Order: sequence, then structure tokens, then C-alpha cells
Amino acid sequence: MAEFEKTKLNRIKRGANRAVYDKETINEILDAGFIAQVGYIYDGYPISIPMAYARKGDKIYLHGSTANRMLRAILESGKTSINVMHLDGLVIARSGLHHSVNYRSATLFGELKEITDDHSKTALLKDIVDHMIEDHWDTLRPMHQKELDRTMVVEFTITSASAKIRAEGVNDEPEDYELPYWAGVIPVKQKLEKPIPDDGYPLTIDIPKHIQHHYNKFK
Repeated sequence: MAEFEKTKLNRIKRGANRAVYDKETINEILDAGFIAQVGYIYDGYPISIPMAYARKGDKIYLHGSTANRMLRAILESGKTSINVMHLDGLVIARSGLHHSVNYRSATLFGELKEITDDHSKTALLKDIVDHMIEDHWDTLRPMHQKELDRTMVVEFTITSASAKIRAEGVNDEPEDYELPYWAGVIPVKQKLEKPIPDDGYPLTIDIPKHIQHHYNKFK
């Protein structure tokens, strides 16, 4: 299996037994979500904000307004870090100290550049939309040129990464296992509620098949 090289930047020290550097596993974590926390420095302050993304190979694509201060800041610095995390369970222990969560988390480090030609920008915006809901872009009206002109697309090349995964039960103190306190894991699942049509024309037609299919997968 291909792995990211362990470096001072991506090496996990605390809880190293849960560290994963395997590229396939990290990509699975990325492909299971579509919201990432992106970090940047603005006016001396470290800030992170959630952003929609799409992955293609070792590239992550982000988009926003051409006036977006975060995208401007990370392009100016030429690098950033991105984190994607999925919460899988609440771990209820016999003591407060040992409460935990089960999770899958990937942290990426890399370099950035702006995608400027209209054809590539449009194709990548399609990837971002379709990563959220499969086959959705082709059901939308085409973008107006003025919309495309106001949109910035940024390519983030993953140069280093690591993941940390917890998928286990309670880890209490040995002497606590016979105490009369409930302990266990409460699984956490993300689900979708039934789609609600917007006012006007959507109220008069059936929910599109691809949206209904997407809802059925996660309801």
C-alpha cells in the first residue's frame, strides 16, 4: 500500500497507535464527506472555516467568491492545511476521564494555485456539486458568465497527510469494569430528511430521481 512519508509535519505523536498514513484509507475518508475545515492566517489570527470540496487524485478543489478573504490568504501564502472528520460514535465510559468518541479524521498539507481558465473552472465546479449530490450538475441551468467571473476555484495539491481513526469500545481502568455503571458506545449516523421543495414550480413536479435516490441512501 502507498503511504505518505512520515515527517515532522504530518507525524501523529499522541495516540500514535491510531495513526494511519495509507493513501487509500485517507482518500476513503475524504470521499465519504464533502465539507472540510480549511485553515488560514488573516491579519495575524489563525482561522478555520468549513468549505465544500471535491477530490480528484491527489488534488482537492475549493471554490468561493473572488472577494473571499480566505482563498486570497491561502493563495498568497501558497500553502495551507485541510481537515475532514466523521463522527462515528459516542464512547460512554465509567468515568468522565475515559469518555471519548469514535471517529475518522484526515489532515492534509499542501500547496495551492488558482484555476483561471473558464473551461477548467466549470468542470471543477461540476465536480464539487456532483460530489455533494451525484449527477446533479447536468440537471441545473448553465452558469452565466458573470457568475463564473465572480467565482474563484483553487487547486490544493496534497503533499503530505495523515489520518487518525478510533473504532473501538470503552477503555476504562481495569478495576472499574465491575463497578455498577453503564458503559458502552452510542453509534452516530448521518442521515437525510425527506426533501422539501422550494416555492413555485418545484411544488408542481415530482422530486427528481437522482435526488430521491440520494435521499434514499442516507435516510
